[in-house]
Amino acid sequence: MFLSCNQKHFDSKEALLDYLQNEDNGYIQKKTVNGVDFSLMFKPTDLIVSQILQSKSVNNVDSLRNEYSKYLYFNLSMSINNQEILNIIPLTKNEYGSMANQLAFGMDEKVYLYTNNNDTIQMAEYIYPRMYGMGGSTSMLFVFPKNDWIKESKFLNFTIEDLKMQTGEIKFKINKNILVNQPIMIKNE
Repeated sequence: MFLSCNQKHFDSKEALLDYLQNEDNGYIQKKTVNGVDFSLMFKPTDLIVSQILQSKSVNNVDSLRNEYSKYLYFNLSMSINNQEILNIIPLTKNEYGSMANQLAFGMDEKVYLYTNNNDTIQMAEYIYPRMYGMGGSTSMLFVFPKNDWIKESKFLNFTIEDLKMQTGEIKFKINKNILVNQPIMIKNE
């Protein structure tokens, strides 16, 4: 895990989330294109660890930090009028099936992470939890390995190809500093 004097320290998950959700801090970026709202949030290791701690009884937080710090986590949310995209976009059963299949099984062909030198970082996995119309957005977690490229890159580009929503390619530029100087929680709940 990268340690730096520039890291922010938080004593609760709520305080950390408040900090992350402030667009001025660079951890979340939002765009609206052709009526589709996109939100990308970089999730620091300690936020992932705090979520794991809620579901498991683990004594050694440092071992969890070590395990999860090997990856970068990005949460992508997409919505139209505060609804999931599957509630709005598909007009026919075939379109619905095609889009549902794309979201569940094919996002590794639509989402990319590039360094500023245009080197592609291979996606480790992604998670698409189906909400069946109960959510205000379609949200997915994308996981990428953290390797030596992070030392050489000044920024990353997170791109989403058009998902048949007439948005074109959506690109988010992510500053390396938020990846290296991740906020940490000094006390876990």
